[in-house]
Amino acid sequence: MAELATIARPYADALFKAVGPADANAVAEQVSELAQVAGNAQLLQFADNPNAQSQQVLELITSAVKVTLGDAVKNLLRTVIENGRLVALPEIAQQFHARVNSASGVSDAVIYSAFPIDDAAQLADVVATLERRFGRKLNASVSIEPELIGGIRVVVGDEVLDTSVKARLEQMRVALTA
Repeated sequence: MAELATIARPYADALFKAVGPADANAVAEQVSELAQVAGNAQLLQFADNPNAQSQQVLELITSAVKVTLGDAVKNLLRTVIENGRLVALPEIAQQFHARVNSASGVSDAVIYSAFPIDDAAQLADVVATLERRFGRKLNASVSIEPELIGGIRVVVGDEVLDTSVKARLEQMRVALTA
């Protein structure tokens, strides 16, 4: 949703400027935890209740979070609640994470595989190859998609590298029907 992205960007930028690149990774974990809690539908309903005071919502969220929140994150949470933007917190977390990655030269990569990649050495080899291919450090996560039949499909931001059997079969189908 473009509107949430527009709302979230100034909050994510302000938090990044407040904590600086040195502490950004630790803060990213805190903000991600906040986003998970803020995504709860019952919590959002409580926060939208006109009888609920912002301090009550703040205390409820901080008690539900499993990590200790730093001052900058508490200030962000307080500001988001007071401005009625709690629904944007997951998007703020996502944009903050993207900003941290951008500053450190790292990108998130999702590797879709037809089969589990259980061996750590095998995954490390795949990631090393992908880092050379994309020209940057990657934080990789693996997702299983049996419909790929074989091979992998990698998504890094808006770039996609598809070496799956499914993609090759689709290319053959298009070539044969053209």
